[in-house]
Amino acid sequence: MVKRARRRGSLTRWTGQNLSRPLRRFTLLPRSLLARTFLLLAGLLTASVLAWSGIYSWLEQGPRAQQAAQIVISVINLTRASLVSADPQRRLELLTELSMREGLRIYPDGDIPGFQPVKGDSTLLAIEQELRKRLDPRTRIVVTKGLQSGLFVSFSIADEEGVDDYWLMLPRNRIERPLALEVIGWGTAALLLALGGAYLIVQRVTRPLAAMKRAARAIGRGERPAPLAECGAEELAEVAHAFNQMADDIARNEDERALILAGISHDLRTPLTRLRLDMELAGLDPETVRDMSADIDDMDKIIGQFLDFARITTGEEPIDGDLASLVLEAAQAYARHDKPVSTGHIDPLPAMRFRPLAIRRCLNNLIDNALRHAGEDQPIELNCSLDGNEVRIDVSDRGPGIPPEHVERLKRPFTRLDNARTGQSGAGLGLAIVERTMRAHGGRFDLLPREGGGLIARLTLPVTANAANAASAKS
Repeated sequence: MVKRARRRGSLTRWTGQNLSRPLRRFTLLPRSLLARTFLLLAGLLTASVLAWSGIYSWLEQGPRAQQAAQIVISVINLTRASLVSADPQRRLELLTELSMREGLRIYPDGDIPGFQPVKGDSTLLAIEQELRKRLDPRTRIVVTKGLQSGLFVSFSIADEEGVDDYWLMLPRNRIERPLALEVIGWGTAALLLALGGAYLIVQRVTRPLAAMKRAARAIGRGERPAPLAECGAEELAEVAHAFNQMADDIARNEDERALILAGISHDLRTPLTRLRLDMELAGLDPETVRDMSADIDDMDKIIGQFLDFARITTGEEPIDGDLASLVLEAAQAYARHDKPVSTGHIDPLPAMRFRPLAIRRCLNNLIDNALRHAGEDQPIELNCSLDGNEVRIDVSDRGPGIPPEHVERLKRPFTRLDNARTGQSGAGLGLAIVERTMRAHGGRFDLLPREGGGLIARLTLPVTANAANAASAKS
């Protein structure tokens, strides 16, 4: 476990990111359930259409070959009969008339340029086999391209002088039935209609899940989203009802927890005040009074941390404000009390929506933590920069730093280290308050090693695209 935490801390140090969120593996598939399910249904529908088209073509091949063979046999028989019965002197005239009126051409047996076998055409092979069965076992079929594009079928004419072999050229449209554009159009329309229906079905399933995702993220930021609509399919309605109940329970527990912490902390301050007054009136020696006052101050600070932790997301609504001015004011407030806190690089920032008191509380916690553990003789620097659609606030010190393997653990409530970085004072809520405040603002909190020694406590807040564009235009 220690090795795993050390590796995780190292990654946090080099990337500057909170690795408490799961790493996503790179994949070519879309991430959303809507897109993945739609692609699956689209693939199934397309494969189904192609499969049925192949089945129909295979089943239709036999009848189509028989029909085409019957046409070729009829044409050959009529042509043969016409040539046999015609006057030999007028056969040329008959061939010319057949070519002009019917598109039929007769050639003597021989090599015609451009012949191509029909080995790869299953339809023509089926027609050839049918012709050999019903017409002549020697029947051949070839195709040509170029000026004499067509389908050539061999046949024989027997007369008194012997047997002559000929080629009958038929236009390919007599045999082949091209796929009409109307059929392609209707098939495409049917496929698109099925895909549209599949998209609507998938969207009806994923829409409640998307609403639930947004509500869950709002709860994680400390907000209270509106209840989900408990409608639709029975399973989705039950899930929405269970989610609403969970959200109500979380909100009620949060209110009760905040009320208990605030009540206890408030009630404890009253006896502390009486204790401080009694101590001052008891006539004790100054050193004892100083030590007891320091203990009372520590207890008061711990109570203050409990109150801050209880009211992170309650009692304050987000407003539009200038975050850079808030950082400058925080640094100046400490400088007025002779603390070594200064500002470095402060970028002009767009107007952002945040909780001013909560952000100021985070800055105070980080600065106090740096002063306590780095020492009041070491400089502490505040920087504020705009990086794309994110604002980064860095509180940098030259203290002993935090071991990388303990960074994530220290962000939990009531967690401290035993070394000089965290000390023994406080309730261990300072960093937890910062972490929880950043989550409530949709940002993140990172603890990074500083070059040359020390620690960088970084607050990262998101800004809207419009605000980022406005800031770029100003700069």
